[in-house]
Amino acid sequence: MGVIVGVDGGNTKTDVLVVGDDGELRAFVRGGGSNSHGPGGAEGAAAVVAKLVGRAGVTAPVGHGAFFLCGADVPGDIEALERALEPHALVRHAIVDNDTFALLRSGSDGGDAVAVVCGGGFNCVGRAADGRTVRYPSLGWETGDWGGSEMLGREVLFHAARGEDGRGKPTALVKIVRQEFELPTVAAVGEAIHYRRVPEQQLGRLAPKVLAAATAGDSVARALVVRLAEEISLAVWRSLWDLGLIERRADVVLGGGMLRAGTGLLHDEVVARIAHRAPAATVVVPSEPPVLGSALEALRAAGAPAEAAQRLRAAFSDGVEPEDVR
Repeated sequence: MGVIVGVDGGNTKTDVLVVGDDGELRAFVRGGGSNSHGPGGAEGAAAVVAKLVGRAGVTAPVGHGAFFLCGADVPGDIEALERALEPHALVRHAIVDNDTFALLRSGSDGGDAVAVVCGGGFNCVGRAADGRTVRYPSLGWETGDWGGSEMLGREVLFHAARGEDGRGKPTALVKIVRQEFELPTVAAVGEAIHYRRVPEQQLGRLAPKVLAAATAGDSVARALVVRLAEEISLAVWRSLWDLGLIERRADVVLGGGMLRAGTGLLHDEVVARIAHRAPAATVVVPSEPPVLGSALEALRAAGAPAEAAQRLRAAFSDGVEPEDVR
């Protein structure tokens, strides 16, 4: 009996599943992040993945694997990751693509679906039943993107600085920024970020507190949350439009750290906007981790029967926790 490997690599964690081709779960391991846009590049991301696959008990190449990885945004990224993974000889047949496809596959078995990840970054992909896909570079402001906790954090710092010195509206964000970074003024936080004493990525820590402030009624925080919801729903609408699905029933799968709870102001604003722009769409917030989608795609590529996918889904429905080696 053969096995497959499914990998979901993100900014802060990487999940690996080893599954029999009959759908039996053999191992579930979680390690640190594997973003190929980080300091280690594609080789560093591949090394993280290879170590975790070994930890999951794979000692020789298996038949099929699906590696859905953060940072696989444009064709050059995917090619670099394919090259970096090849020397590790983890699988004989590899699928390499963006981690948003793992969310898409885990959240919907339907042919027509769109998925949005809103975590540290922001991404949106879609597929149609006829095999067409749609995606965006999602590299950041350089490619017209706005969203995710890090970009939201930048806006929080901007508005908090103006709220502190009087150029902007009074806002609870001033106190939030000071407390989160344990500095006496927002200006001091801005200086620390500018001179790289504090990495800019740390601004993503502000996101949960902004959501809480918006819920509590802070108008500046609420405006930022509404802006984020608008960006998410706009990406969904454009994806559905490009696939010719705007008037057809399609799943819209929401995931990532800022959406996976399936509740709260941001979720409600996103759902309301999707309902307005694409009333035939059905919003889905999966309870299973995206790595399930990676394994399901590897099973499909291996030609496993439908019963194998059903068995694997049932295992996660019963509750499965990873071996966390971070």
